[in-house]
Amino acid sequence: MKWALVRVCLAVTLMVVAAFAVPLAIAVRDAARDRAFTAAEREGAAIGPVLILTTEREPLAHALASTRAGAEGRMSVHVPEVPVAELGGTRVQQADVEDAERRGRMVRIAVSGGWVVLQPTALGASRMAVVEVFVPAADVTEGVHTAWLVLAGVAVALVAGSAVVADRLGVRLVRPAERLAEAAHALGEGRLDARVAEAGPAELRTAAQAFNTMAEQVISLLEAERELAADLSHRLRTPLTALRLNAASLGDGPSAEQTRAAVAKLEAEVDTIIRSAREHRLCAGRRPVPGLGCDAAAVVRERLDFWGALAEDEGRSVRVAGTEEPATVPVARADLAAALDVMLGNVFRHTPEGTGFSVDLHRGGDALIVLVSDAGPGIDDPEAALRRGNEGGRAGSTGLGLDIVRKLAESTGGEVSIGRSVLGGAEVRVRLGHAPRPAGRRPRSRRAARGTTAARHTASAPARRASAPAGHRQMHT
Repeated sequence: MKWALVRVCLAVTLMVVAAFAVPLAIAVRDAARDRAFTAAEREGAAIGPVLILTTEREPLAHALASTRAGAEGRMSVHVPEVPVAELGGTRVQQADVEDAERRGRMVRIAVSGGWVVLQPTALGASRMAVVEVFVPAADVTEGVHTAWLVLAGVAVALVAGSAVVADRLGVRLVRPAERLAEAAHALGEGRLDARVAEAGPAELRTAAQAFNTMAEQVISLLEAERELAADLSHRLRTPLTALRLNAASLGDGPSAEQTRAAVAKLEAEVDTIIRSAREHRLCAGRRPVPGLGCDAAAVVRERLDFWGALAEDEGRSVRVAGTEEPATVPVARADLAAALDVMLGNVFRHTPEGTGFSVDLHRGGDALIVLVSDAGPGIDDPEAALRRGNEGGRAGSTGLGLDIVRKLAESTGGEVSIGRSVLGGAEVRVRLGHAPRPAGRRPRSRRAARGTTAARHTASAPARRASAPAGHRQMHT
């Protein structure tokens, strides 16, 4: 590309130089010729006044000697029927002189070694004298070759300068294009961090911006694909937890041991899938989908119906508050249910049997706060527990669950924090943005809500089991 640009610039410069240098060289040659002939005419005209006064030989000889051409022997005078016509050497034929007398105007004749200028001068009514001036070829071309050499040097300098300028411009154009090609090859080879510096002409800067945007989009798509695989795999942990708890209650025997071994192997495979999906951590995040939303209160009630049966089997007390009124949040119902399953599943997985927990919904301004608290040992390093792929928050954790919750909260402009709950254990606080309080309804006080919830959860176990879906009841028998 660079050499093509150089060749184009050279071709254009050569055409421009040819268009100007050739006419200029011809003009210099003609100017030198005109200068020589004009000088010859001027010297010939200087003899005219002497011829008008006299045609005697001696005065004319003095007049010829007073001129440069006469002194150099390049001038002669032709006067009809007068011996003085022999004054000075002649280089033309008599017929040429007679032709100049007949025409009555200056005549130029090419002769050996140069040119002869014949200039007629009237001596009377019928007499005509002719002054002959010889112009050497050296005078006609004097300074022409020097001027032509200067023009050739200027032309060469222009061509060389255009080549240098074209080379620099070509480098300015080619280097950004080469960097763009190298980045494209690197991206094609799997180096997803390949980017292009936005430099060069406007078109190449636009191409670099488009490439960088495309690379970011590729990373986002790959990250979304990995997170989807990890999140879907993580959702399997909820039924696996219930299955593991049920398998633990099967007692002794070969069938029970085989069932527990199969469940443990399945759980290990799910953990492997989750870790493999998180092997390459990228920087993309989820974004909310316009028009997406669900009732958080209904989702909480639904998931507590599911986990309530497990809690009863393990002797866990459950408290819920704030689910009496609708609470709309801009997330998919399945995603919110998965996030709640993550938090509740962590309670069952990482706290001893008999440990109580609670779920509270709080509405404030344009946000909805979901609190999941337990009376267990708590979380030693809350910051580590929120880092995706970190396994140091709790023993046996993949580090993915709370990050799923964090991604869900951040997609609505909210956040997730971990602290110490009033029950003495861990408290996961999830703030979901853009959840305005429904108009026309006033929420009951927290104390009343707790009273209602306590009354609800002090009902008999058979009643709670009857409220759960049939599949869940079978799983926990």
